[in-house]
Amino acid sequence: MRSIGQECKDIIKREGINLSSSIDYDINGEVQSLTIEWIIDAYMQASAESHSVFLEALKLSLEAKGMGVDKFFEDMGQLILMTHLSNKLEV
Repeated sequence: MRSIGQECKDIIKREGINLSSSIDYDINGEVQSLTIEWIIDAYMQASAESHSVFLEALKLSLEAKGMGVDKFFEDMGQLILMTHLSNKLEV
């Protein structure tokens, strides 16, 4: 049985999207680039329950007329960065 992470990657490939495509974020004047593959892998480090939620949200983004996959990954990457920055501030 393939993993949920691999299933997400397979979906992206079927949609004709390159897993190495990157999304740039401006964080306090510094540009951070995250690839789609990195974003998927980062979410797959969370709990098993989170894996399923991520997969279902990805599937919904494919069906959504306005949001789309690009916006989904842009938002997911932004969430990772915001979480990372808030964790840094708490230390």
